[in-house]
Amino acid sequence: MKKYLLITAFLVSTFSFSQKPGKELYESENYSIKMPDLWKATNDEGIVNIFPTNQIGAITISEYHDLDLPKEEVKKFILALYNSADDEKKVKNTGSKKGYSEYQYDYFDEKENLFWVTKVYQKNKDLFLVSINCQQKHWNGNYKMLFSEAFESFKIKK
Repeated sequence: MKKYLLITAFLVSTFSFSQKPGKELYESENYSIKMPDLWKATNDEGIVNIFPTNQIGAITISEYHDLDLPKEEVKKFILALYNSADDEKKVKNTGSKKGYSEYQYDYFDEKENLFWVTKVYQKNKDLFLVSINCQQKHWNGNYKMLFSEAFESFKIKK
């Protein structure tokens, strides 16, 4: 009887801890993103922050319209966001989605011990800036996976 109870308890605990958290869709007029259902989302004058309740990091989404930023200047713009002295070659042009040029830049802020992953989508005068920031000590394992899954689910509607 004890073996049966022990095996049942083991199976129940394994099943409970192996389930992925549910997803919730955050939608705006121009984009959507899937986030873990236990995370929070705030919208502060058009800048959206999505974060776990322990606030060890966040995904931030900003959108700009009527922004006259030439394609040749996008990489410089991204590096300037972090006051980074990195070469423009570290900003990767990763293709396009729905006619938007897509750029990605990964940066580690040694002073603040934060990992940053930034994507910029640009089409004509429209620009979407999506970034992850996460404390270094949490950037491994489950949090990295959760942030990355949400980050990659970002979809432009237009």
